[in-house]
Parts: sequence; structure tokens; C-alpha cells
Amino acid sequence: MKLFKRVLSLVLLAAIVAVGALYWLGTRDDASTGPAATADAATLVDRGRYLAQVGNCMACHTSRGGKPLAGGTPIPTPFGTVYGPNITPDDKTGIGSWTADDFWQALHNGKSKDGTLLYPAFPYTEYTRVSRADADALYAYLRSVPPVSQPNKPAEMAFPYDQRALLAGWRALYFKPGVQDADAGQSVQWNRGRYLVEGLGHCAACHTPRNQLGATRASDALTGGVIPVLDWYAPPLTNDMQTGMGRWTAADIAALLKTGISAHSSASGPMAEVVLGSTQHLTDDDALAIGVYIKSLPATPASTPRQQSAAGAAAMELGGKIYRQQCAQCHQPQGEGSGTAWPALAGNPTVTAPVPTNVIRMVLDGGYAPATAANPRPHGMPPFGQILNDSDIAMLVSYIRNSWGNEAGSVSALDVKRARAASTLN
Repeated sequence: MKLFKRVLSLVLLAAIVAVGALYWLGTRDDASTGPAATADAATLVDRGRYLAQVGNCMACHTSRGGKPLAGGTPIPTPFGTVYGPNITPDDKTGIGSWTADDFWQALHNGKSKDGTLLYPAFPYTEYTRVSRADADALYAYLRSVPPVSQPNKPAEMAFPYDQRALLAGWRALYFKPGVQDADAGQSVQWNRGRYLVEGLGHCAACHTPRNQLGATRASDALTGGVIPVLDWYAPPLTNDMQTGMGRWTAADIAALLKTGISAHSSASGPMAEVVLGSTQHLTDDDALAIGVYIKSLPATPASTPRQQSAAGAAAMELGGKIYRQQCAQCHQPQGEGSGTAWPALAGNPTVTAPVPTNVIRMVLDGGYAPATAANPRPHGMPPFGQILNDSDIAMLVSYIRNSWGNEAGSVSALDVKRARAASTLN
């Protein structure tokens, strides 16, 4: 009996030590800051304004019809809904009482001014790579916007995810704060591109698959993934020829970011919103730097398993007939498209993605590329969801995904039905 009690005591002690170590790892701060900003106030504000656009701050911190950066935007996650906070310089409801150090702590260590652990819906897992000088510029810009008195709405998380203390364990497993150091073996342009992609641009938030606890899978970085709740597929940014950016040049990527269109595809769904609110404002040099970095990524195939079922001969024949009736006038008989007005379907990563959701939803709902400064009146695609049934759309999409050199799986009427339901919800 004494031996049992002794063993039990040791087990409990080990458990306490393990929990304590996990909590320490999950709440630790990275003390390194790097050099602070040294520019004059006006230059700092202008720099911060640009960085806020690069980071797409408005998307999460400005509600529809609301005051800029006053918060309230619902951010749905599989674990509940988080609301973007007020980041105007209002003293009571915004960040008016925050210092530059407090703001740095939020970006770099994922903690609020009072030390509260922030939910990773705020992508501090990527923002931690941002330099202190850029954080100071962002802070200066946010201090310059009009203050808005608008209380923050608390997160609506399901149990046990509403217990913030548990975030310490999550952070211990999936978050390591630290500024990104330049790779001396790469060019200045490449390093700038990596800094934007992996830092403020937080591309991994959509283009990397997540595990069951909502963390991005580092081993599958930028290999594409379904965006939780929104049910859109963010394609791989790796250089696989079928599903990724293998057919693209750095200039093609820069063009998509700046204009919303390119020779290979056009931005749609959540990416169209990113182009509209963020990437169209990139300087030409920064857009090209992103393209250069992305083109250096390996030709890793998409991490999402491809649907393997081949389209039957009858489906391909009927799908081809529908294509010639409804689509060929714009996208051309061989899927080659028509300049940047109507994108090519041959070799289009939206079409050949392992998950067909995006192309199905485009056929269902139609849409426009984002209206950008470089392309203020984009051509649109009409919706076909009202004139084609689920079976027709399944055959049409199967035909598109398996013609002109495309080699993707077939699509079923059930796939279309699910996409139609998701489109209604979102």
C-alpha cells in the first residue's frame, strides 16, 4: 500500500510538473525586439498605412457598414465566433491607452495589453515574424485614425474553447514567437517576398491545411486547404504543375495580386476580397517579390487528397455539349480563354484543384473579379445555378476538369448539392 501511494504521488507530481511546463511554454514571451522605428512621425504614419493594407487589417476590424477599424466583424471558426476588436485610438473601447510596447506584445507574443492570451483567429502565429520597426509604424498609423467609441463584442466560443487558459497548451504545441531573420544565402528580393508571405500577408492562414485543433500543419505549409466554415478551397502556392503555381511566372503572380486577374486564373471568393482590400495596394516591387518567393517553393503536390473517380464517357459527352452551349463563347472551344477578360480553363488551378468546390460555386453563382485600380471594370460571369440542375453542373464541371490537358477527378451531383447548400449559407 505504501508503495502504491508513493508511485501515485510521483505520478501526480510528474503530471503537475508537465502541466506547469506546458503552461510556461504556452505563456512565455520572446524578449527580442530588433531595432525600433526611427523615421519622423509623418513618414511613420504613411508607412503604417501601407502595412495595414498589406496585412488586410480592415477585413477583420471593420464591420459591414461600420466605422473603419472600429471592430465588430464576425470571424467564424469551427470552435465558435470571434469578433474583430476595436483598434481605433479610443481610450475606453479601442487601443487609445495602449503603448507601442503593448501593441508589439499583441503582434509578437499574441497577448493583449493586460496579458490575456489572444485567440489565434488573430494571426499572431504569422504576425510574430513582423519586425519591431514595422510594428511601430502600424501603431503610429492606428493612433492617427479617428477614434470611435464602440465596445468590443466578446467571443462566442463553445465549451471548452471558451476557457482561455487552455490556450496556453495550444500555444505550447503550435506557437513559437520570433522575428524572421533574413536568409543570407538568398537575394534581398527573395527575403522581402518571404517576409510578406509569411508575416503580414499571413498567406498560410488560408493556403495551409489545419489540424483538428485549428493549427496550421507546418509540414504541409502552403500546400492548399479548405477554409474552415467558409467552404472555399485555397489552392497550393507550391509549384506543382497540376494543382499549384507550376505554370505561373513571378510576374503572373504579381499581376493577380495587383489586378485580380492573370493569364491563368482570376481571383474569386475570399481571395477576391483579399485583392480588393489588400494586395492591389502592394507596390510593384513588393508584388513581384512575393511572386519571386512563391516561385522558389518546391513542386509539392496539394496535401488534400484528389478525388480519384474518373468521369464516364457519357458524362464527358453531355458535359461537353453543355460547355459548347453555355461556356465556349467566352472561355473558347479549347478552354484557352480570351486574354484576361475571360480566364483560361486549361491549366487553371481553380479548375484542377483536388477539391472542386470553387469551380462548382463559380458555375452556380457566377461573379466578378475584384474591381481594382488597374482593372476597375472587370468582366463578370453569369450564374448558372438557376438554369442548370445539379446533374448538369456535375457533368459540365467534370468535363472542364478533364479536358485540354486537365487531369482532375470527376464531380457528382451530390458534390454540387453540397456546394449549393454551402453557397446559400455563406
